[in-house]
Amino acid sequence: MKVVVTGAAGFIGSNIVQGLNARGITDVICVDDLTQGDKFRNLADLKVADYVDAGDFYTRFANGHYGKVEAVFHEGACSDTMETNGQYMMKNNFTLSCDLFTACQNQNTRLLYASSAATYGGSDTFRESPEFEKPLNVYGYSKLLFDQWLRRNIGARFQGASTQTVGFRYFNVYGPREQHKGRMASVAFHQFNQFKADGKVKLFGEYGGYGAGGQMRDFVFIDDVVAVNLWFFDNPNQSGIFNLGTGRAQPFNDVALAVVNSLHAVPSVLSLEQAVAQGLIEYIGFPDALRGKYQSYTQADLGALRATGCIHAFADVATGVKAYMANLSQVS
Repeated sequence: MKVVVTGAAGFIGSNIVQGLNARGITDVICVDDLTQGDKFRNLADLKVADYVDAGDFYTRFANGHYGKVEAVFHEGACSDTMETNGQYMMKNNFTLSCDLFTACQNQNTRLLYASSAATYGGSDTFRESPEFEKPLNVYGYSKLLFDQWLRRNIGARFQGASTQTVGFRYFNVYGPREQHKGRMASVAFHQFNQFKADGKVKLFGEYGGYGAGGQMRDFVFIDDVVAVNLWFFDNPNQSGIFNLGTGRAQPFNDVALAVVNSLHAVPSVLSLEQAVAQGLIEYIGFPDALRGKYQSYTQADLGALRATGCIHAFADVATGVKAYMANLSQVS
């Protein structure tokens, strides 16, 4: 069985390759742009059949160069929510995805692709329905436009596709293999490095009606993201757009406390108040650059996901972050 993973040297893409390998699937074509050369580390321990530069792959694939491909996991994109070049964003996240979908349909290849919770933006309801889609930046809009394009062309539930087509609206994903992402890496990754360097972690202060560190997100561990992707891979009759989060909003304070309790020297579990009092958690002013462009609350509505029969149990922050901190401590 031949599978393609785009963005394969990236965070989610490389973890999907690892998940495929764990099943014995090694006929994997990895597609990426290694201009940022250190991303190779995410592929070095994986078993793959080929690596193709993103600049070459899409035209070759559309021309049938790779023969029968069972599925494409399309994780390749510009994922920098601070990117302001709309032309660049739309070319990478919209136009290229439209062309890929068309090529997949022509070749009876299934497409499982990365959408984003950024499509909801300023909404207070996170359900896969147009009335709740209010992106706050061009990244969120680029992801939404592809979702909309598919709805227009193959129906609201993608029932008009000739082969499985699934979009995953990823919420705040964290976990191993994100070290290359710089400022776009998860808060857990940054806090690990802060604690190692300074003995404390930093969080945004009061903003958006939330107290210091109280802004809430749906934080989802990468292992859970891979598990849900592979569940749909196992269930080719299921198509549509689905939230991929835990369904549980937790404050940034929970992440910080999980980091501190995983890394601090004293073998006791601290409360938030104790961690703050000991200077292990510090609050900083909310940056002006993010005002009006920041989601202070997200929580995935899992109704559509559960209706497919996917009953995967998601890790909470304390469990996922503890596992992540153990991984980072081993590789750092």
